Amino acid sequence: MKRKNGEQKMVKVPKCMSTQHPDNVASPFFARDAILEGEDEIKEAYYSFSHLGCDEQMWDCEGKEVDNYVVKKLLTRYRNFFIEKKLGEDIFLTLRVPNPSIEKSDAKILLETLESIPRSFDIAKIFYKEEIAPIFEVILPMTTDYKSLNRVYWYYRDYVVGKQEKKFRDEGVKIAEWIGNFLPEKINVIPLYEDMEHMLEADVITREYIKGKELFYQRVFLARSDPAMNYGLISAVLLNKIALNRLERISKETGVKIYPIVGVGSAPFRGNLKPETVERIIKEYPSVYTFTIQSSFKYDYSPEEVMSGIKKIKNKSVKRANEIEEEKCLEIIEKYSKEYQRQVLGLALIMNKVAKYIPNRRKRKLHIGLFGYSRGLEIGDRRITLPRAIKFTTSLYSIGVPPEILGLNILGVEDFHFLKKVYINIEEDLRDALRYYNSDSPFLPKEVKKFIKEYPLDFEINKEHKRVTDQIISIIKRDNMEYLEEFILQAANIRRFLG
Repeated sequence: MKRKNGEQKMVKVPKCMSTQHPDNVASPFFARDAILEGEDEIKEAYYSFSHLGCDEQMWDCEGKEVDNYVVKKLLTRYRNFFIEKKLGEDIFLTLRVPNPSIEKSDAKILLETLESIPRSFDIAKIFYKEEIAPIFEVILPMTTDYKSLNRVYWYYRDYVVGKQEKKFRDEGVKIAEWIGNFLPEKINVIPLYEDMEHMLEADVITREYIKGKELFYQRVFLARSDPAMNYGLISAVLLNKIALNRLERISKETGVKIYPIVGVGSAPFRGNLKPETVERIIKEYPSVYTFTIQSSFKYDYSPEEVMSGIKKIKNKSVKRANEIEEEKCLEIIEKYSKEYQRQVLGLALIMNKVAKYIPNRRKRKLHIGLFGYSRGLEIGDRRITLPRAIKFTTSLYSIGVPPEILGLNILGVEDFHFLKKVYINIEEDLRDALRYYNSDSPFLPKEVKKFIKEYPLDFEINKEHKRVTDQIISIIKRDNMEYLEEFILQAANIRRFLG
């Protein structure tokens, strides 16, 4: 499958997507500061490609100051590497753009970003002396319908590329004759489904989007962190399993190959993908083609461990999705998520209090109020504002309440018997989380404490982590927050992830 004029060419679909999710404790050696931004993220992209072995870098164009010259900087600064590894054929740069339907204040950044794609093509054409599109895919977060995907797809084709055929009023010269051709002629738009309603409709929305388009394949991105934060660990896993099964079916029905991406972090709550758990996660999601390699995976382990884990992902064979009983999964999600949300509501105040002292690892705009959007939690007719997923997770671990255990008390013996068949790693993930459990935490819901005491699962508590969370709890009780950040980082260092 060839790409003419910079269009889609099936060279390969990447399996390891390095991302900018700030879940790391340690800072990378090349960072000028603990908070990564700007030029550090250019170095990070190169490091992820050249040293760690990732074959894709997601470039975040939402929630921060955007660098639309990333391609030029990479090719000029690391010339020898990119001559050997062609950007757009061997390794890939994929843009995550703002969703104008939700991120109103950043809506026009989408247009700026799309306009930068042909300029990056021109730079790569000069560099490689051939037509290679260094960027030809964008990710649309918080996808809720196929029309929003179509708008991005057709805006690029009709207005970014299409304007080259327009003529000046007083002469017959086309814009393309004056400026040069605008390539690639089209881009791929990757939907990112993040909430329950639209994860369950991922197949329907994707089917409508691919209609009438000449596509060799379609990538689909399923969130793992925000569903966990909003509906709990069990729901997040089951929602992903249901969506993956349904996507597999539409792939067969339409003849368009679907390549799923799952966004997994290092905390068990956010996916439990770490260098030492790679094989477990591959087994959990056999039909997933691409896994995200977030910051904790990259920087909280030795380079040798990281490279070994990435190599395993790249060498994995993709298999069919595991068969599941959807109706039973949905029954469990409904009752479990209600109990989970009830308990989160009771913890919201302390989470927001602790989150203020969790250090940032990336420079990001604030996603609340006037200059952004809120990813709060809707419980019945109430909406509560919570920290973003990473700080949400960090705050709960810091007070000795691993978020993985919330809501579990509502599930019965039969539910767990069923879950062990569907959620293959459930006991291993809970065991990993419970290492950081503090039974003395005053913030622990009583029902959960009783459940942990009675549930037949052997686990070993990390004594050092408990000692640090005891200190954190003492600081909060005294309402003297001077050293809270220091202890939060101590606990995170023990876990080898922030949140």
